[in-house]
Amino acid sequence: MVKKPSTVYVIDDDESVRKAFTRLLRSANINVRTFSSTREFLESPKVDTGACIVMDIRMPDESRFEDQDRLAASRVALPVVVVSASDEAVIREQAHALGAVGFFRKPVDDQALLDAISWAISEAHETRKKTDT
Repeated sequence: MVKKPSTVYVIDDDESVRKAFTRLLRSANINVRTFSSTREFLESPKVDTGACIVMDIRMPDESRFEDQDRLAASRVALPVVVVSASDEAVIREQAHALGAVGFFRKPVDDQALLDAISWAISEAHETRKKTDT
């Protein structure tokens, strides 16, 4: 399990999803901050270590992968786990091509998501340790 002070940034336009992920993450002693859009997330202060993004890949009024493109362009160096109501192969492939470390179809299995978050944060930490030495 992820140890504090890990933070997960949840980006999803659906308030009920944000609330459900908040309850799940807090029950696992993970700090959580929620955002209804990528723009809102990018404009907020964030930690760059011990953190991960969990985001919906389809937001209203935006192109299919615009949110991840914005993240890449902003050089946010956090691992991204994508969640989506759609399980089309093209969406999964594009999510991974854009750097997502995991992809889950809604509804998400709680333990699988927690495991993916733990792995993503651990891998990011190990990568940083290697580049710092």
